[in-house]
Amino acid sequence: MNGGNCSSVTEFFLLGITNNPEVKVTLFATFLVVYLINLLANLGMIILIRMNHQLHTPMYTFLSHLSFCDLCYSTAVGPKMLIDLLAKNKSIPIVGCALQFLTFCVFADSECLLLAVMAFDRYKAISSPLLYAVSMSSRVCSLLLAGVYLVATADALIHTTLTFRLCFCGSNEINHFFCDVPPLLLLSCSDTQVNELVIFTIFGFIELSTISGVLISYWYITLSVLKIRSAEGRFKAFSTCSSHLNAVAIFQGTMLFMYFRPSSSYSLDQDKMTSLFYTLVIPMLNPLIYSLRNKDVKEALEKLKNKIS
Repeated sequence: MNGGNCSSVTEFFLLGITNNPEVKVTLFATFLVVYLINLLANLGMIILIRMNHQLHTPMYTFLSHLSFCDLCYSTAVGPKMLIDLLAKNKSIPIVGCALQFLTFCVFADSECLLLAVMAFDRYKAISSPLLYAVSMSSRVCSLLLAGVYLVATADALIHTTLTFRLCFCGSNEINHFFCDVPPLLLLSCSDTQVNELVIFTIFGFIELSTISGVLISYWYITLSVLKIRSAEGRFKAFSTCSSHLNAVAIFQGTMLFMYFRPSSSYSLDQDKMTSLFYTLVIPMLNPLIYSLRNKDVKEALEKLKNKIS
């Protein structure tokens, strides 16, 4: 915290999704179901990939880490949000607020980067299948994953440090259901231009890099697929990418809408609904998208069912 005329803020109060007591119970029940599906689906995906040796490939290694990221950043937000829907005291210590945002940012950034890595993996698998095992060896995959988590952690630490060094000398009520940058910037009585510049610069660079990486990968994938003579072969190649493209479009579109704009355009009531979508709904959808449209995952599930029965 900066010095000067700042008063010492030790805790914040999260106003939550709504103050309407008539809908709180309904919202609690709805999002509890969403969170439990999210928890079971992502844990199930991770366990299924670990247990089935046929899924020990780069594609499914990255997919298991995608599920891990979904699980972590939704858990950083979901349980606290559910408790606050029914609790009278919605306070959160400033340290807890910083930790919640840091955790959320690390794994949300990791997911963003992972989606680009997964596009590169699909490019290698389709464009040069004979060299795929060499070009995407376990060592290469480990280095890519290490890079993903390292960049995401560095970005999260920068945003967390800059945000929680701001001066909060007025209200300590956050008009949101978790500690996110936009409502905290609006709450601060400091000059937040540096924070906004850093968000635009670093987040913009990450988004531009990952989206460019995805687009370039799929451009070369398209060129490779068009060289396949049989229509069945082309369809099979494209079908392996459809789930990933859906995940990229949903996640990246939502993140761009939320963060890549000036604070003057924030509408917190609207942003709460968008935040609910990407903190709870998207993590629930990802494993469902990949399992429902993936032949290998379906076969692994069938084998697991047969073993259990």
